[in-house]
Amino acid sequence: MATQTRPLSSQLLNDNEDDDRLCYPDITPPLTEHSEQIGRPNGYLTGETRIERAWAHWKKLGQPKLIVAPMVDNSELPFRMLCRKYGAQAAYTPMLHSRIFTENEKYRSQEFTTCKEDRPLFVQFCANDPDVLLEAARRVEPYCDYVDINLGCPQRIARRGHYGAFLMDNLPLIKSLVEKLADNLNVPVSCKIRMFPDLQDTINYAKMLEDAGCALLAVHGRTRDEKDGKKFRANWNVIKAVRNAVRIPVLANGNIRHMDDVRECLEETGAEGVLSAESLLENPALFSGYRTAEWVLGSEEINKEGKLDQADLLVEYLKFCEKHPVPWRMIRSHVHKMLGEWFRIHPNIRDDLNAQYKLTFEFLYDIVNRLRELGVKMPLFVMGSDD
Repeated sequence: MATQTRPLSSQLLNDNEDDDRLCYPDITPPLTEHSEQIGRPNGYLTGETRIERAWAHWKKLGQPKLIVAPMVDNSELPFRMLCRKYGAQAAYTPMLHSRIFTENEKYRSQEFTTCKEDRPLFVQFCANDPDVLLEAARRVEPYCDYVDINLGCPQRIARRGHYGAFLMDNLPLIKSLVEKLADNLNVPVSCKIRMFPDLQDTINYAKMLEDAGCALLAVHGRTRDEKDGKKFRANWNVIKAVRNAVRIPVLANGNIRHMDDVRECLEETGAEGVLSAESLLENPALFSGYRTAEWVLGSEEINKEGKLDQADLLVEYLKFCEKHPVPWRMIRSHVHKMLGEWFRIHPNIRDDLNAQYKLTFEFLYDIVNRLRELGVKMPLFVMGSDD
């Protein structure tokens, strides 16, 4: 089986076929279940109880605290590797559509890329059919540490497809999805959820997932209707209540913008780790302690020892893409995220990027050079906190 797959949105939403092609010809042979390039699965450790096995597995992975959240078209292998270089201790793949994953070889071969350094790894699926989910999960279990069920996507496409957070209206179906994986896989099943408006409903939901066989729970501290992370603060008190109610490891998701937030969240919630999403897209070095501190001109001669700017990180990301090919649409998205502040000052360069139907690495490196030559102000990341 090929070990390259992809997150959902693109094949349904993207009209640019060139953005769906791989960014570089993949000359390496397809990875199979017997490939020596990827480690064998950790396996679900034996123990007296399911809860003990859940904790034994988590401890075997080193109890990672700093984790890259699943992001459609954005938490692909090159970005995961960049975040790992800068402190991430585990990562999720983008959400994969279980039915398309089982039916479409091209989808599998382009959307899920991994390598032996890409561990610990959560492979996330959306699903509404237990048998289809199991078939998809069996294809990836040799290459990951958890198979994760997306129960938190609040977008309209999830409503139309009847998956993600919209399964919260059908708890028996959710239970059957978890049980199917827990009873049939060699790796544990994890779930990523959102909270109900009512706290007790959320706690009951979490306990149901635990009883069904969920070995790790990631809790996004917002409801299904609270889609805008900038408008709605994540409720860490709910995450704390879930952590106190269940016996399995819990991860906290929401409001993680820098390492001060990490420390405060772990202290307030008691969670085993945190997930960060949007903030990592702008600052992939977040988990190393880098944060935006000042703006400098790209042409300024500054002492950059211990400092990074977004262009530095973008160039590193592009190098990972050359090593681990992914569809161009993912790269295009990251360029917009990492250079967004610059593009607001020089929209003509952003327009040049948008007009480029076929991207190349040479074109993207040239954009960085043009911005630097223009002396554009850029955010500079430095180590440390606000204190």
